[in-house]
Amino acid sequence: MNRGIFVGLSTIDVIYGVASFPAPNSKVMAQSQDVFAGGPATNAAITFAHLSGEATLVTASGRHPLTSLVRDDLRSHSVHLIDLHPEFDEVPVISSIFVNSAGERNVISANAARMGEIPVSVDDLICQEAAILLVDGHYMQACQFWARTAQARGKQVIFDGGSWKPGTEELLGMVDTAICSADFRPPGCSTPEDVLSYLSACGVRRIAISNGGAPIQYLNEETRCSVGVPQVELVDTTGAGDILHGAFCYYAAGGRDFVESLRAAAELASESCRFRGTRGWMNIAKPFPR
Repeated sequence: MNRGIFVGLSTIDVIYGVASFPAPNSKVMAQSQDVFAGGPATNAAITFAHLSGEATLVTASGRHPLTSLVRDDLRSHSVHLIDLHPEFDEVPVISSIFVNSAGERNVISANAARMGEIPVSVDDLICQEAAILLVDGHYMQACQFWARTAQARGKQVIFDGGSWKPGTEELLGMVDTAICSADFRPPGCSTPEDVLSYLSACGVRRIAISNGGAPIQYLNEETRCSVGVPQVELVDTTGAGDILHGAFCYYAAGGRDFVESLRAAAELASESCRFRGTRGWMNIAKPFPR
């Protein structure tokens, strides 16, 4: 069985379906409401597990009553949780997500700053048994510690680049593969070409930059090319990037090469946008390449 570790943010996602985004000083009646465990590393771990991998999520959760929702959701998807901050008893990170009729979204979230400084430890045995490790840059010290341990043991280390955070440059020195959104901008970078050059200079060997429904640009060692993204009727793009990362880790851990893994993951991430929320796609019999 493929084993993967996912280090980073967990949230409680409250997702509202609305006809249009709220205007200032207005009230909008939601057409739907869903609540899931969310966050980049969390959604990636759940995707990995759904594809039949064995996933471990390393995050800061705490003991507030609301965190039972996160724990129950992870348990229902067979994701093992390592809680780095079990004594935290305040309200956990909550994200409010609005999705309009065009499948576009707006997000309000406190992110990792809500948890403050967290203790860091690494389970060496779990790290040794895993084939792949993903870090999303939230709880940066934990990401660095786990990535350093995985790198020392010859494991693949994947970076989910959503945004530049303090400590990212040091983290990149432990990364084999970076899969970034079009919004990811290292210092001094203003174009995708700048980002590719920057990450390559940091020693990252395989780099991909996603941009919604546009082709995913990538640099594989010396080869620069792109992978097409299947076009679908958009219902909800929430979590599509996280699903891309989780699926990529699953295929890469299973032995597919970088480009094959990226192509298969793009197919699944695109398919997920045909459904509401971050779990709707899971009800399809065969939504992904085998």
